[in-house]
Amino acid sequence: MNTSTSSRRLHLGRPLVAALAAGAIAAGGLIAAGTGWAGPAPAAKDAAAAPARVAGQWQSTAVPVAKGDITAVAALSDKQAWSVGYRLKSDTELEALALHWDGTSWTQQSTLPGGSFPQALAVRSASDIWAVGATAVHWDGTSWTTRNLARDPVGRMTPDAVVTTSDGKAWTAGRAVPQGIKSGVPAVQAWDGTAWRRQTLPDVGKGELTSLTAVAPDDIWAAGTSFATDSTAQTALLLHWDGTSWTRVAAPTAAKDEHHWLSGITALGADDIWAVGGSTAEGGDRPYAVHWDGKKWTDTTTPDVADGRLRAVGRAGDGKLWAVGGKGAVSLALRFDTQQRRWEKAADPGVVVRAFTTVPNSADLWTVGIAKQGDLVPAVTRFTG
Repeated sequence: MNTSTSSRRLHLGRPLVAALAAGAIAAGGLIAAGTGWAGPAPAAKDAAAAPARVAGQWQSTAVPVAKGDITAVAALSDKQAWSVGYRLKSDTELEALALHWDGTSWTQQSTLPGGSFPQALAVRSASDIWAVGATAVHWDGTSWTTRNLARDPVGRMTPDAVVTTSDGKAWTAGRAVPQGIKSGVPAVQAWDGTAWRRQTLPDVGKGELTSLTAVAPDDIWAAGTSFATDSTAQTALLLHWDGTSWTRVAAPTAAKDEHHWLSGITALGADDIWAVGGSTAEGGDRPYAVHWDGKKWTDTTTPDVADGRLRAVGRAGDGKLWAVGGKGAVSLALRFDTQQRRWEKAADPGVVVRAFTTVPNSADLWTVGIAKQGDLVPAVTRFTG
Protein backbone atom coordinates (compact mmCIF):
# COMPACT_ATOMS: atom_id res chain seq x y z
CA MET A 1 0.00 0.00 0.00
CA ASN A 2 3.41 0.48 -8.93
CA THR A 3 10.63 -7.01 -18.94
CA SER A 4 11.70 -8.63 -21.89
CA THR A 5 14.55 -8.79 -24.30
CA SER A 6 12.82 -6.28 -26.57
CA SER A 7 11.09 -2.98 -25.96
CA ARG A 8 7.78 -4.79 -25.38
CA ARG A 9 7.21 -5.00 -21.63
CA LEU A 10 5.75 -8.26 -20.45
CA HIS A 11 4.46 -7.03 -17.11
CA LEU A 12 1.85 -4.33 -16.54
CA GLY A 13 3.42 -1.14 -17.77
CA ARG A 14 2.90 2.43 -16.64
CA PRO A 15 -0.55 3.89 -17.22
CA LEU A 16 -1.62 5.23 -20.58
CA VAL A 17 -1.71 8.81 -19.33
CA ALA A 18 1.87 8.53 -18.13
CA ALA A 19 2.87 7.35 -21.59
CA LEU A 20 1.06 10.33 -23.03
CA ALA A 21 2.91 12.59 -20.64
CA ALA A 22 6.26 11.09 -21.61
CA GLY A 23 5.50 11.71 -25.26
CA ALA A 24 4.44 15.26 -24.59
CA ILE A 25 7.57 15.96 -22.58
CA ALA A 26 9.73 14.59 -25.36
CA ALA A 27 7.95 16.92 -27.78
CA GLY A 28 8.30 19.84 -25.42
CA GLY A 29 4.54 20.29 -25.28
CA LEU A 30 3.55 19.44 -21.71
CA ILE A 31 2.46 22.31 -19.49
CA ALA A 32 3.52 21.54 -15.94
CA ALA A 33 0.73 21.48 -13.40
CA GLY A 34 0.99 23.84 -10.45
CA THR A 35 1.10 22.89 -6.79
CA GLY A 36 -1.95 24.85 -5.72
CA TRP A 37 -5.60 23.82 -5.74
CA ALA A 38 -8.22 25.94 -7.43
CA GLY A 39 -11.13 24.22 -5.70
CA PRO A 40 -12.93 20.93 -6.28
CA ALA A 41 -13.32 19.72 -9.83
CA PRO A 42 -16.82 19.03 -11.09
CA ALA A 43 -17.96 15.46 -10.68
CA ALA A 44 -18.41 13.28 -13.74
CA LYS A 45 -21.73 13.84 -15.51
CA ASP A 46 -23.11 10.49 -14.47
CA ALA A 47 -22.24 10.94 -10.80
CA ALA A 48 -25.27 10.15 -8.67
CA ALA A 49 -26.14 8.91 -5.24
CA ALA A 50 -24.05 5.89 -4.34
CA PRO A 51 -25.90 2.64 -5.06
CA ALA A 52 -26.81 0.31 -2.24
CA ARG A 53 -23.84 -1.87 -1.46
CA VAL A 54 -24.12 -5.57 -2.21
CA ALA A 55 -21.92 -8.08 -0.41
CA GLY A 56 -19.63 -10.07 -2.69
CA GLN A 57 -19.73 -7.56 -5.54
CA TRP A 58 -17.56 -4.83 -6.98
CA GLN A 59 -19.39 -1.54 -7.47
CA SER A 60 -18.30 1.64 -9.18
CA THR A 61 -17.91 4.82 -7.13
CA ALA A 62 -17.99 8.29 -8.64
CA VAL A 63 -14.77 10.30 -8.84
CA PRO A 64 -14.39 14.06 -9.54
CA VAL A 65 -12.28 13.50 -12.65
CA ALA A 66 -13.98 13.24 -16.05
CA LYS A 67 -10.90 12.22 -18.06
CA GLY A 68 -7.58 10.90 -16.88
CA ASP A 69 -6.26 7.97 -14.88
CA ILE A 70 -6.17 6.83 -11.24
CA THR A 71 -2.87 5.08 -10.59
CA ALA A 72 -2.59 4.22 -6.89
CA VAL A 73 -4.77 3.80 -3.80
CA ALA A 74 -4.23 3.23 -0.07
CA ALA A 75 -6.55 3.12 2.93
CA LEU A 76 -6.32 3.72 6.68
CA SER A 77 -9.92 2.70 7.40
CA ASP A 78 -13.32 2.41 5.74
CA LYS A 79 -13.68 6.18 6.17
CA GLN A 80 -10.13 7.21 5.26
CA ALA A 81 -8.58 6.40 1.89
CA TRP A 82 -6.50 8.23 -0.67
CA SER A 83 -5.79 7.79 -4.36
CA VAL A 84 -3.53 9.61 -6.80
CA GLY A 85 -3.56 10.00 -10.54
CA TYR A 86 -4.04 12.50 -13.33
CA ARG A 87 -6.62 14.76 -14.85
CA LEU A 88 -6.21 15.18 -18.61
CA LYS A 89 -6.82 18.88 -19.20
CA SER A 90 -5.90 18.90 -22.89
CA ASP A 91 -3.98 16.81 -25.40
CA THR A 92 -0.71 18.11 -23.93
CA GLU A 93 -1.58 19.09 -20.36
CA LEU A 94 -1.90 16.84 -17.32
CA GLU A 95 -2.66 17.71 -13.72
CA ALA A 96 -1.43 15.31 -11.05
CA LEU A 97 -3.92 15.10 -8.21
CA ALA A 98 -4.83 13.41 -4.95
CA LEU A 99 -8.34 12.25 -4.06
CA HIS A 100 -9.70 11.52 -0.58
CA TRP A 101 -12.45 9.12 0.52
CA ASP A 102 -14.35 10.19 3.64
CA GLY A 103 -16.57 7.15 3.96
CA THR A 104 -19.22 8.55 1.65
CA SER A 105 -17.58 9.99 -1.46
CA TRP A 106 -14.34 10.74 -3.27
CA THR A 107 -13.34 14.42 -3.48
CA GLN A 108 -10.23 16.13 -4.76
CA GLN A 109 -7.96 16.92 -1.85
CA SER A 110 -5.07 18.60 -3.66
CA THR A 111 -2.87 18.76 -6.72
CA LEU A 112 0.66 17.41 -6.72
CA PRO A 113 3.80 19.26 -7.83
CA GLY A 114 4.24 19.51 -11.59
CA GLY A 115 6.18 16.66 -13.15
CA SER A 116 5.62 14.25 -10.26
CA PHE A 117 3.54 11.73 -12.29
CA PRO A 118 2.55 9.58 -9.27
CA GLN A 119 2.56 5.80 -9.72
CA ALA A 120 2.61 4.43 -6.16
CA LEU A 121 1.33 5.56 -2.77
CA ALA A 122 2.12 4.90 0.91
CA VAL A 123 -0.08 6.35 3.66
CA ARG A 124 1.26 6.30 7.22
CA SER A 125 -1.30 8.82 8.49
CA ALA A 126 -3.50 11.63 7.18
CA SER A 127 -0.52 13.96 7.52
CA ASP A 128 2.23 11.63 6.34
CA ILE A 129 1.77 10.39 2.78
CA TRP A 130 4.34 9.54 0.10
CA ALA A 131 3.71 9.33 -3.64
CA VAL A 132 6.41 8.31 -6.11
CA GLY A 133 6.60 8.40 -9.89
CA ALA A 134 8.95 10.63 -11.81
CA THR A 135 10.22 11.68 -8.37
CA ALA A 136 9.06 11.47 -4.75
CA VAL A 137 6.61 13.90 -3.13
CA HIS A 138 5.41 14.11 0.47
CA TRP A 139 2.11 15.32 1.96
CA ASP A 140 2.28 16.76 5.49
CA GLY A 141 -1.44 17.32 5.90
CA THR A 142 -1.33 20.77 4.30
CA SER A 143 0.78 20.66 1.16
CA TRP A 144 2.91 18.47 -1.08
CA THR A 145 6.68 18.91 -1.14
CA THR A 146 9.04 17.43 -3.71
CA ARG A 147 11.81 15.38 -2.13
CA ASN A 148 14.27 14.73 -4.92
CA LEU A 149 15.69 11.25 -5.18
CA ALA A 150 19.41 10.68 -4.83
CA ARG A 151 21.50 10.65 -7.96
CA ASP A 152 22.18 7.15 -9.25
CA PRO A 153 25.42 6.70 -11.21
CA VAL A 154 23.71 4.23 -13.56
CA GLY A 155 21.10 6.75 -14.67
CA ARG A 156 17.91 8.43 -13.56
CA MET A 157 15.92 6.39 -11.04
CA THR A 158 12.29 5.72 -11.92
CA PRO A 159 10.44 4.44 -8.85
CA ASP A 160 7.49 2.04 -9.09
CA ALA A 161 6.84 1.28 -5.40
CA VAL A 162 6.97 2.93 -1.99
CA VAL A 163 6.52 1.66 1.56
CA THR A 164 6.92 3.18 5.03
CA THR A 165 8.30 1.51 8.15
CA SER A 166 7.65 1.96 11.86
CA ASP A 167 10.96 3.75 12.41
CA GLY A 168 9.78 6.69 10.30
CA LYS A 169 11.66 5.77 7.16
CA ALA A 170 10.27 5.42 3.68
CA TRP A 171 11.62 3.13 0.98
CA THR A 172 11.18 3.31 -2.77
CA ALA A 173 12.13 0.80 -5.44
CA GLY A 174 12.21 0.78 -9.21
CA ARG A 175 14.95 0.94 -11.78
CA ALA A 176 17.84 3.17 -12.75
CA VAL A 177 17.73 3.76 -16.49
CA PRO A 178 20.84 4.78 -18.42
CA GLN A 179 19.07 4.77 -21.81
CA GLY A 180 16.04 2.66 -22.74
CA ILE A 181 13.84 0.74 -20.31
CA LYS A 182 15.37 -2.61 -21.26
CA SER A 183 18.77 -1.27 -20.14
CA GLY A 184 17.54 -0.49 -16.63
CA VAL A 185 18.91 -2.06 -13.47
CA PRO A 186 17.07 -2.56 -10.14
CA ALA A 187 17.33 0.36 -7.72
CA VAL A 188 16.27 1.08 -4.13
CA GLN A 189 16.46 4.29 -2.09
CA ALA A 190 15.61 5.02 1.55
CA TRP A 191 14.35 8.27 3.11
CA ASP A 192 16.12 8.88 6.43
CA GLY A 193 14.10 11.92 7.49
CA THR A 194 16.37 14.36 5.72
CA ALA A 195 17.15 12.98 2.26
CA TRP A 196 16.81 9.96 0.00
CA ARG A 197 19.83 7.67 0.13
CA ARG A 198 20.79 5.25 -2.61
CA GLN A 199 21.05 1.64 -1.44
CA THR A 200 23.72 -0.84 -2.51
CA LEU A 201 22.15 -3.87 -4.17
CA PRO A 202 23.67 -7.17 -5.28
CA ASP A 203 24.57 -7.34 -8.96
CA VAL A 204 21.57 -9.02 -10.56
CA GLY A 205 22.05 -7.71 -14.08
CA LYS A 206 19.39 -5.81 -15.97
CA GLY A 207 15.93 -5.73 -14.49
CA GLU A 208 13.56 -3.75 -12.31
CA LEU A 209 11.75 -3.77 -8.98
CA THR A 210 8.01 -3.17 -9.01
CA SER A 211 6.83 -3.69 -5.43
CA LEU A 212 7.86 -3.47 -1.78
CA THR A 213 6.57 -4.80 1.53
CA ALA A 214 7.86 -4.39 5.07
CA VAL A 215 7.57 -6.79 7.98
CA ALA A 216 9.75 -4.55 10.16
CA PRO A 217 12.46 -1.91 9.63
CA ASP A 218 15.00 -4.72 9.39
CA ASP A 219 12.85 -7.10 7.34
CA ILE A 220 11.87 -5.65 3.95
CA TRP A 221 11.22 -7.41 0.64
CA ALA A 222 11.38 -6.06 -2.91
CA ALA A 223 10.01 -7.96 -5.90
CA GLY A 224 10.35 -7.53 -9.63
CA THR A 225 12.04 -9.03 -12.67
CA SER A 226 15.43 -9.96 -14.01
CA PHE A 227 15.28 -9.35 -17.75
CA ALA A 228 15.90 -12.14 -20.22
CA THR A 229 19.24 -12.42 -21.98
CA ASP A 230 20.31 -14.24 -25.12
CA SER A 231 20.84 -17.36 -23.05
CA THR A 232 18.44 -17.03 -20.10
CA ALA A 233 14.71 -16.53 -19.64
CA GLN A 234 13.11 -13.66 -17.81
CA THR A 235 12.89 -14.59 -14.11
CA ALA A 236 11.21 -13.40 -10.93
CA LEU A 237 13.49 -11.21 -8.82
CA LEU A 238 13.30 -11.16 -5.01
CA LEU A 239 15.56 -9.06 -2.79
CA HIS A 240 15.62 -8.91 1.03
CA TRP A 241 16.82 -6.23 3.48
CA ASP A 242 17.93 -7.54 6.89
CA GLY A 243 18.72 -4.17 8.44
CA THR A 244 22.29 -4.22 7.19
CA SER A 245 22.35 -5.21 3.53
CA TRP A 246 20.25 -6.26 0.55
CA THR A 247 20.63 -9.82 -0.71
CA ARG A 248 19.03 -11.80 -3.51
CA VAL A 249 16.83 -14.73 -2.48
CA ALA A 250 16.25 -17.49 -4.99
CA ALA A 251 12.87 -17.55 -6.71
CA PRO A 252 11.30 -20.81 -7.96
CA THR A 253 12.87 -22.09 -11.15
CA ALA A 254 10.79 -21.62 -14.27
CA ALA A 255 10.13 -24.34 -16.82
CA LYS A 256 12.11 -24.24 -20.05
CA ASP A 257 11.13 -21.32 -22.31
CA GLU A 258 8.82 -19.93 -19.63
CA HIS A 259 9.21 -16.34 -18.42
CA HIS A 260 8.21 -15.13 -14.95
CA TRP A 261 7.83 -11.65 -13.48
CA LEU A 262 6.49 -10.18 -10.24
CA SER A 263 4.42 -7.01 -9.86
CA GLY A 264 3.05 -7.12 -6.31
CA ILE A 265 4.10 -8.35 -2.87
CA THR A 266 2.62 -8.35 0.64
CA ALA A 267 3.87 -9.55 4.01
CA LEU A 268 1.47 -11.21 6.43
CA GLY A 269 4.37 -12.13 8.71
CA ALA A 270 8.08 -12.85 8.58
CA ASP A 271 7.33 -16.41 7.43
CA ASP A 272 4.19 -15.68 5.41
CA ILE A 273 4.82 -13.49 2.37
CA TRP A 274 3.09 -13.54 -1.01
CA ALA A 275 4.22 -12.18 -4.37
CA VAL A 276 2.22 -12.16 -7.61
CA GLY A 277 2.80 -11.35 -11.25
CA GLY A 278 2.64 -13.27 -14.48
CA SER A 279 4.18 -16.01 -16.54
CA THR A 280 4.33 -16.46 -20.27
CA ALA A 281 5.11 -19.38 -22.53
CA GLU A 282 4.43 -19.58 -26.25
CA GLY A 283 3.15 -16.00 -26.21
CA GLY A 284 0.35 -16.32 -23.64
CA ASP A 285 0.29 -14.51 -20.28
CA ARG A 286 -1.08 -16.29 -17.20
CA PRO A 287 -1.38 -15.49 -13.46
CA TYR A 288 1.64 -16.32 -11.34
CA ALA A 289 1.98 -16.39 -7.53
CA VAL A 290 4.68 -17.48 -5.11
CA HIS A 291 4.85 -17.88 -1.32
CA TRP A 292 7.62 -17.47 1.28
CA ASP A 293 7.40 -19.74 4.34
CA GLY A 294 10.43 -18.32 6.12
CA LYS A 295 12.85 -20.66 4.39
CA LYS A 296 12.14 -20.66 0.67
CA TRP A 297 9.86 -19.37 -2.08
CA THR A 298 7.55 -21.86 -3.78
CA ASP A 299 5.05 -21.67 -6.64
CA THR A 300 1.33 -21.80 -5.83
CA THR A 301 -1.48 -22.99 -8.09
CA THR A 302 -3.34 -20.31 -10.05
CA PRO A 303 -6.22 -20.66 -12.53
CA ASP A 304 -5.36 -20.66 -16.22
CA VAL A 305 -6.69 -17.23 -17.23
CA ALA A 306 -5.52 -15.85 -20.57
CA ASP A 307 -4.02 -12.37 -20.11
CA GLY A 308 -4.56 -12.83 -16.39
CA ARG A 309 -1.30 -11.31 -15.21
CA LEU A 310 -1.54 -10.09 -11.61
CA ARG A 311 -0.63 -6.65 -10.36
CA ALA A 312 -1.19 -6.60 -6.59
CA VAL A 313 -1.89 -8.83 -3.59
CA GLY A 314 -3.18 -8.23 -0.07
CA ARG A 315 -5.10 -9.68 2.86
CA ALA A 316 -8.49 -8.21 3.76
CA GLY A 317 -9.64 -7.59 7.31
CA ASP A 318 -11.59 -10.86 7.34
CA GLY A 319 -8.39 -12.80 6.69
CA LYS A 320 -9.03 -13.57 3.03
CA LEU A 321 -6.11 -13.21 0.64
CA TRP A 322 -6.76 -11.44 -2.67
CA ALA A 323 -4.81 -10.76 -5.87
CA VAL A 324 -5.99 -8.55 -8.73
CA GLY A 325 -4.79 -7.68 -12.21
CA GLY A 326 -5.44 -8.23 -15.88
CA LYS A 327 -4.29 -7.06 -19.27
CA GLY A 328 -6.17 -4.94 -21.79
CA ALA A 329 -9.87 -5.80 -21.69
CA VAL A 330 -9.24 -8.67 -19.27
CA SER A 331 -9.52 -7.95 -15.55
CA LEU A 332 -9.65 -10.43 -12.74
CA ALA A 333 -9.58 -10.96 -9.01
CA LEU A 334 -8.36 -14.15 -7.38
CA ARG A 335 -9.00 -15.33 -3.83
CA PHE A 336 -6.82 -17.90 -2.10
CA ASP A 337 -8.52 -21.09 -0.95
CA THR A 338 -6.69 -21.97 2.26
CA GLN A 339 -8.06 -25.52 2.39
CA GLN A 340 -7.19 -26.42 -1.19
CA ARG A 341 -4.02 -24.28 -1.12
CA ARG A 342 -4.75 -22.72 -4.48
CA TRP A 343 -6.00 -19.51 -6.02
CA GLU A 344 -9.57 -19.38 -7.34
CA LYS A 345 -11.35 -16.85 -9.54
CA ALA A 346 -13.55 -14.37 -7.70
CA ALA A 347 -15.86 -11.55 -8.81
CA ASP A 348 -14.36 -9.48 -11.63
CA PRO A 349 -13.52 -5.87 -10.62
CA GLY A 350 -14.52 -4.80 -14.13
CA VAL A 351 -11.88 -2.09 -14.65
CA VAL A 352 -8.44 -1.83 -16.20
CA VAL A 353 -6.65 -2.26 -12.88
CA ARG A 354 -3.77 0.05 -12.01
CA ALA A 355 -3.72 -0.54 -8.27
CA PHE A 356 -5.49 -2.25 -5.39
CA THR A 357 -5.68 -1.99 -1.62
CA THR A 358 -7.26 -3.76 1.29
CA VAL A 359 -8.95 -1.75 4.05
CA PRO A 360 -7.73 -2.22 7.65
CA ASN A 361 -10.32 -3.78 9.97
CA SER A 362 -12.68 -4.35 7.06
CA ALA A 363 -13.41 -7.03 4.47
CA ASP A 364 -13.74 -4.31 1.81
CA LEU A 365 -11.32 -3.73 -1.08
CA TRP A 366 -10.59 -0.92 -3.55
CA THR A 367 -9.33 -1.07 -7.13
CA VAL A 368 -8.47 1.96 -9.24
CA GLY A 369 -7.61 2.53 -12.89
CA ILE A 370 -9.61 3.36 -15.99
CA ALA A 371 -12.92 2.09 -17.31
CA LYS A 372 -12.93 -0.58 -20.01
CA GLN A 373 -15.26 1.58 -22.09
CA GLY A 374 -14.60 5.16 -23.13
CA ASP A 375 -11.45 7.17 -23.65
CA LEU A 376 -9.39 7.41 -20.45
CA VAL A 377 -12.34 7.44 -18.08
CA PRO A 378 -11.05 7.18 -14.49
CA ALA A 379 -12.56 4.31 -12.53
CA VAL A 380 -12.68 3.36 -8.86
CA THR A 381 -14.49 0.21 -7.72
CA ARG A 382 -15.23 -1.00 -4.21
CA PHE A 383 -15.75 -4.60 -3.14
CA THR A 384 -18.05 -5.20 -0.23
CA GLY A 385 -16.87 -8.14 1.80
